[in-house]
Amino acid sequence: MATLLSFENPVFLAYVIAASIMLLKLTLQPWMTVYRMMKVRGGYRSPEDAKKSPINPHPEPGQLEPNEYVERSRRMNLNDLENIPAFLVAGLLFVLSEPPLVLAHALFWGFVVSRAAHFIAYVTAQLHDVRATLWTISSISVITMVVYTLLHALTF
Repeated sequence: MATLLSFENPVFLAYVIAASIMLLKLTLQPWMTVYRMMKVRGGYRSPEDAKKSPINPHPEPGQLEPNEYVERSRRMNLNDLENIPAFLVAGLLFVLSEPPLVLAHALFWGFVVSRAAHFIAYVTAQLHDVRATLWTISSISVITMVVYTLLHALTF
Protein backbone atom coordinates (compact mmCIF):
# COMPACT_ATOMS: atom_id res chain seq x y z
CA MET A 1 0.00 0.00 0.00
CA ALA A 2 2.78 2.44 0.89
CA THR A 3 4.30 2.11 -2.57
CA LEU A 4 0.92 2.63 -4.23
CA LEU A 5 0.51 5.96 -2.46
CA SER A 6 3.94 7.31 -3.24
CA PHE A 7 5.25 9.70 -5.85
CA GLU A 8 7.30 6.79 -7.18
CA ASN A 9 4.03 5.29 -8.43
CA PRO A 10 3.31 7.08 -11.74
CA VAL A 11 -0.45 6.44 -11.40
CA PHE A 12 -0.51 8.09 -7.98
CA LEU A 13 1.63 10.96 -9.23
CA ALA A 14 -0.80 11.56 -12.12
CA TYR A 15 -3.70 11.48 -9.64
CA VAL A 16 -1.99 13.96 -7.31
CA ILE A 17 -1.39 16.41 -10.13
CA ALA A 18 -4.93 16.08 -11.53
CA ALA A 19 -6.50 16.24 -8.05
CA SER A 20 -4.43 19.31 -7.15
CA ILE A 21 -5.58 21.09 -10.30
CA MET A 22 -9.19 20.26 -9.50
CA LEU A 23 -8.80 21.40 -5.88
CA LEU A 24 -7.41 24.71 -7.13
CA LYS A 25 -10.41 25.04 -9.44
CA LEU A 26 -12.76 24.24 -6.57
CA THR A 27 -11.18 26.76 -4.21
CA LEU A 28 -10.62 29.56 -6.74
CA GLN A 29 -14.14 29.58 -8.22
CA PRO A 30 -15.66 31.30 -5.15
CA TRP A 31 -13.07 34.06 -5.58
CA MET A 32 -14.47 34.65 -9.04
CA THR A 33 -17.90 35.05 -7.47
CA VAL A 34 -16.54 37.54 -4.92
CA TYR A 35 -14.82 39.49 -7.70
CA ARG A 36 -18.04 39.64 -9.68
CA MET A 37 -20.06 40.75 -6.64
CA MET A 38 -17.60 43.53 -5.96
CA LYS A 39 -17.46 44.55 -9.62
CA VAL A 40 -21.23 44.99 -9.92
CA ARG A 41 -21.70 45.90 -6.26
CA GLY A 42 -24.58 43.48 -6.10
CA GLY A 43 -25.75 39.94 -6.21
CA TYR A 44 -25.42 39.75 -2.44
CA ARG A 45 -27.38 37.11 -0.59
CA SER A 46 -27.66 38.05 3.07
CA PRO A 47 -29.39 41.21 4.37
CA GLU A 48 -26.29 42.30 6.28
CA ASP A 49 -24.30 42.28 3.01
CA ALA A 50 -26.23 45.32 1.81
CA LYS A 51 -25.49 47.41 4.89
CA LYS A 52 -22.94 50.19 4.97
CA SER A 53 -19.43 48.90 5.63
CA PRO A 54 -15.85 49.58 4.50
CA ILE A 55 -16.37 47.14 1.62
CA ASN A 56 -19.83 48.51 0.80
CA PRO A 57 -19.55 52.25 1.63
CA HIS A 58 -22.59 53.25 -0.48
CA PRO A 59 -25.33 50.63 -0.16
CA GLU A 60 -28.01 50.79 -2.82
CA PRO A 61 -31.46 49.29 -3.12
CA GLY A 62 -31.36 46.11 -5.14
CA GLN A 63 -27.97 44.86 -3.96
CA LEU A 64 -29.70 41.75 -2.63
CA GLU A 65 -31.49 41.06 -5.91
CA PRO A 66 -30.12 38.24 -8.05
CA ASN A 67 -27.55 39.40 -10.59
CA GLU A 68 -27.01 37.07 -13.55
CA TYR A 69 -23.30 37.93 -13.79
CA VAL A 70 -22.81 36.84 -10.16
CA GLU A 71 -25.28 33.96 -10.30
CA ARG A 72 -23.49 32.39 -13.28
CA SER A 73 -20.34 32.16 -11.17
CA ARG A 74 -22.32 30.68 -8.27
CA ARG A 75 -23.80 28.04 -10.59
CA MET A 76 -20.31 27.16 -11.82
CA ASN A 77 -19.22 26.73 -8.21
CA LEU A 78 -22.21 24.52 -7.42
CA ASN A 79 -21.46 22.43 -10.49
CA ASP A 80 -17.87 21.97 -9.31
CA LEU A 81 -19.12 21.01 -5.83
CA GLU A 82 -21.36 18.37 -7.44
CA ASN A 83 -18.59 16.85 -9.56
CA ILE A 84 -15.07 17.36 -8.23
CA PRO A 85 -15.46 15.61 -4.84
CA ALA A 86 -16.60 12.41 -6.58
CA PHE A 87 -13.51 12.59 -8.81
CA LEU A 88 -11.25 13.03 -5.79
CA VAL A 89 -12.63 9.97 -4.00
CA ALA A 90 -13.02 7.79 -7.11
CA GLY A 91 -9.53 8.70 -8.31
CA LEU A 92 -7.86 7.75 -5.04
CA LEU A 93 -9.70 4.42 -4.88
CA PHE A 94 -8.80 3.88 -8.53
CA VAL A 95 -5.09 4.33 -7.71
CA LEU A 96 -5.45 1.56 -5.12
CA SER A 97 -6.76 -0.80 -7.79
CA GLU A 98 -3.39 -0.56 -9.61
CA PRO A 99 -4.76 0.36 -13.06
CA PRO A 100 -2.58 0.54 -16.17
CA LEU A 101 -0.88 3.94 -16.44
CA VAL A 102 -2.36 4.67 -19.87
CA LEU A 103 -5.90 4.10 -18.55
CA ALA A 104 -5.22 6.26 -15.49
CA HIS A 105 -3.89 9.08 -17.65
CA ALA A 106 -6.87 8.87 -20.00
CA LEU A 107 -9.38 9.01 -17.15
CA PHE A 108 -7.62 11.59 -14.97
CA TRP A 109 -6.78 13.96 -17.81
CA GLY A 110 -10.11 13.31 -19.54
CA PHE A 111 -11.77 14.56 -16.37
CA VAL A 112 -9.48 17.58 -15.90
CA VAL A 113 -9.62 18.70 -19.53
CA SER A 114 -13.38 18.25 -19.79
CA ARG A 115 -13.91 20.21 -16.55
CA ALA A 116 -11.65 23.01 -17.83
CA ALA A 117 -13.57 23.08 -21.09
CA HIS A 118 -16.85 23.02 -19.13
CA PHE A 119 -15.67 26.09 -17.20
CA ILE A 120 -14.88 27.92 -20.46
CA ALA A 121 -18.22 26.90 -21.94
CA TYR A 122 -20.09 28.05 -18.83
CA VAL A 123 -18.27 31.37 -18.40
CA THR A 124 -18.85 32.20 -22.08
CA ALA A 125 -22.54 31.17 -21.92
CA GLN A 126 -22.36 28.39 -24.50
CA LEU A 127 -25.41 26.28 -25.25
CA HIS A 128 -26.51 23.72 -22.71
CA ASP A 129 -25.68 21.01 -25.26
CA VAL A 130 -21.99 21.99 -25.17
CA ARG A 131 -21.86 22.02 -21.37
CA ALA A 132 -23.80 18.76 -21.17
CA THR A 133 -21.38 17.04 -23.56
CA LEU A 134 -18.39 18.19 -21.52
CA TRP A 135 -20.08 17.17 -18.27
CA THR A 136 -20.81 13.76 -19.78
CA ILE A 137 -17.13 13.20 -20.56
CA SER A 138 -16.13 14.03 -16.99
CA SER A 139 -18.95 11.91 -15.56
CA ILE A 140 -18.01 8.90 -17.69
CA SER A 141 -14.41 9.25 -16.48
CA VAL A 142 -15.55 9.01 -12.86
CA ILE A 143 -18.01 6.19 -13.51
CA THR A 144 -15.29 4.22 -15.33
CA MET A 145 -12.91 4.63 -12.39
CA VAL A 146 -15.59 3.49 -9.94
CA VAL A 147 -16.60 0.44 -12.00
CA TYR A 148 -12.97 -0.55 -12.60
CA THR A 149 -12.22 -0.25 -8.87
CA LEU A 150 -15.35 -2.17 -7.89
CA LEU A 151 -14.56 -5.00 -10.31
CA HIS A 152 -10.99 -5.10 -9.05
CA ALA A 153 -12.21 -5.29 -5.43
CA LEU A 154 -14.75 -8.01 -6.21
CA THR A 155 -12.16 -10.19 -7.92
CA PHE A 156 -9.48 -9.66 -5.28
